[in-house]
Parts: sequence; structure tokens; C-alpha cells
Amino acid sequence: YRNFLGKGQRCPCNVPNTEIWKNAHCSSGRFCFHSPQSLGEKITSLQISSAGLLPGHLSARHIQSIRSFHTSPSLQAAPFPVLWVFLKPVQKLLAIIVGRSIRKWWKALPPNKRELFKENVRKNKWKILLSVSSLGVLFVVFYFTHLEETPITGRARLLVFGKEHFGQLSQIEYHMWMEEFESKMLPETDARYQVVKTVVGHLSESNKDIPQISALNWVIHVVDEPEVNAFVLPNGQVFVFTGLLNAVSDIHQLSFILAHEIAHVALEHAMEKASLVHFLDFLSLIFLAMIWAICPRDSLAVVGQWIQGKLQEFMFDRPYSRTLEAEADKVGLQFAAKACVDVRASTVFWQLMELAETIKGEPKLPEWLSTHPSHENRAEHLDRLIPEALKIRERCNCPSLSGPDPRLIFKLNMQHLLESSKAQETQNSTNKDLSKTKLDFPH
Repeated sequence: YRNFLGKGQRCPCNVPNTEIWKNAHCSSGRFCFHSPQSLGEKITSLQISSAGLLPGHLSARHIQSIRSFHTSPSLQAAPFPVLWVFLKPVQKLLAIIVGRSIRKWWKALPPNKRELFKENVRKNKWKILLSVSSLGVLFVVFYFTHLEETPITGRARLLVFGKEHFGQLSQIEYHMWMEEFESKMLPETDARYQVVKTVVGHLSESNKDIPQISALNWVIHVVDEPEVNAFVLPNGQVFVFTGLLNAVSDIHQLSFILAHEIAHVALEHAMEKASLVHFLDFLSLIFLAMIWAICPRDSLAVVGQWIQGKLQEFMFDRPYSRTLEAEADKVGLQFAAKACVDVRASTVFWQLMELAETIKGEPKLPEWLSTHPSHENRAEHLDRLIPEALKIRERCNCPSLSGPDPRLIFKLNMQHLLESSKAQETQNSTNKDLSKTKLDFPH
């Protein structure tokens, strides 16, 4: 499976027809991915062909629901082993106490003893430097001796915790989610549940040659919540919110999103990120103690601690999260291709989200402030990967994609929307000028 990306795809489950998508696309009269509601006067001209992947009308509910879409909740994005949950705050508290004690001890020293201490440091500076260097070497050795290859992609990554730790953690996290959403779970007889079950089952069957996928028992949970979200726990528990089902335009977009979440599990991103966070937190304890020892007052130490935390967050944590998201997009797209999904729908989904934010007039935050790539960059990244994904579909004997490219349909309709909006603004401006004009007739 490590040759998954390089030497071609193994296709354990060829799907010579699209009947599974046809059945799942609109399971009952009351549930279908296409929304019949209109968006309003602003984009009434936006008509998208039924041959594409978009609904005939983008509804206001559709735009409202997809604009806040995100996956991988905080608990799933950076889970902590059980003992670490309790030890982490204790470690920080001990580092603060040690640093503060050093500062008080130094202030309490008489001037002559301070000078004597400085003189001893100067005399033994090489021994001190050697000790600090040895500590640094130990950290480097620890890091390189705990590097492993990421499944499928072969990327080197740090792993501190074993799978057994995360097996226990996944069960604890699963019970937490079940307790929170117990009253909101849809029954198995619900059409929306059946759609998600069909998609996950087809994705897992089509990628059963991947050990990390075939080894898990995928269990479906559909939560009746308006939040646009979906996530998969490391033990194979799939959670999909109905807000996501209302937001996607068709079964292909839903398949890509779930393939993306399954890729997070197959790539063991949760365990990887927790290992990196734990390693960085352990290193930060040294700097935390130094901050509290050097700063003359507690208030300054608190500010220094906050700055240290923000630097770690924006220089390491968030960029690393974006890297993992991009990797899950890449592998998830290939999982979807092996399942004969129209992978072109992935780009359209993120373009829809970009459109939703534009229509809402929401300010765009810089990507470096987010844990996920921006919608625009995500769509461009997927667009570059789609040619290879289409080759995977061919190697897996998938049926040919009929109809025009949904990305082209979306682009043409966006141009039509912009032209219509400009024409409407010009007409409104002309009418406004005419209403202010005063005609002076002779008596």
C-alpha cells in the first residue's frame, strides 16, 4: 500500500455502473440533496444545468449552511492520551512554580552572593554549555528515533504514542459524543442515515486494500444538527451532521468529504498531531520556566507566557494542521476516485463555499490564522490533483463521466451571475441619476 501513490492503484472493488449513486442520490420523496428553495433576487439568474453537480437554484439556506463548513472537530484534531489530559496542566503549573521560585531566590540573594554566583558561572561556563548541549542532543536523538513513515504517503512523522493509547482514547471520546448527541441521533430507517451508510460502505469496500481501512468496523451516526460538520474517530466511528447533508449539492460532494475524513483516519493524523503537540509542549516547559524566572513581575511573566503560546500556535500548530488537511485532501481524493466518484465535484464544493462567503460579505481572514487552507487555495490544490485522480478512475474500470465538466458549468454560471449583477447595478445607478434630474420647461 505504500506504492499507492507512485506505482498505480489497486482496485479491489470495481464498480461498472453508477446505480449505487442513483439509489443514494434521492432515497425518498422527502430527502434529496438538491434544494428547491430560491436564493432571492440577488442571484435568481444563477441557473446551473442538471447535468452538473450543482442544484438548480442555490438557496439562501444552502448558502447559510455551507459558509461555516468545517471538519475534524477540536477533540478529533488533537486528542490527548488519558494520562496526558491530567498531567499537562500539572506540568505547566510545576514549570511556573519552578521559574517563580528561581526568581524569588535570586532577588533574596545578598549582592555579594550574587557576584559570587556569577563568578562561578563564568568559571564553569564550558561545563554548563556542555550540559545544555547534551540536553539538546537528547531531544534531537529522541525526535529522530521516534520517526516513522506515514501510511500510504511514506512521509516521515513523529510518533510518541502507540495505537493502543488511541484505542482507549477513541472509546472515551466516542462515549462523550454519544452522550452529547444521544437525543439527536437519526434512526437507521431514516433515508439520510441510509445515504451516509451507503457512501461510507462503498468507500471502505473500494479501498479495502488499505490495511488501515479494512481493519476498522465503520459505524455510522447521523446527528440531527444544523451545524455543517462531519468527522471520523480513529476507531471508525463516523459522525455526520444533517447540516452537511443540506449543504452539499450532490452525492459526489458528500463522498469526497467523507473520503477526506476517512483519509485522516487511514493516515493516523490524530495520533501524529497529538505526538507533535506533546513534544512541543514538553519543550515549551523549559521556556515557560525561563520566562517566569527572568521576568521581574508576575504580570510580565503572564504576558510572556501568552506570547510564547501564540508563537507556538501560529508558527507550528496551525501550519502543521494545514499540512495534514492538504494531505487528507490528496489521499481522500484518491480514495474517492477508486470508488468511481466524480472527483471533479470536490473543486466545485470549495468554490461554492467561496461563493457563499462572497455573497455574505464576510471578511476573509488570512490563511495563516486558520487551521485549514482557505477555500480558494483548497480548490486550486484539488484542481491540480484531479487529472491523476481521473487516471485512477480509468485504472479501476470506472464508468466514463458523462456530461460537461461541472467545474466548467460552475465557472460559466459565475460569469453569468457577475454580468447580471453588474447590469443590475448599472440600471439602478441610471434610475437614481434620472430621478435627480430636473427638467426646466419655458413658460
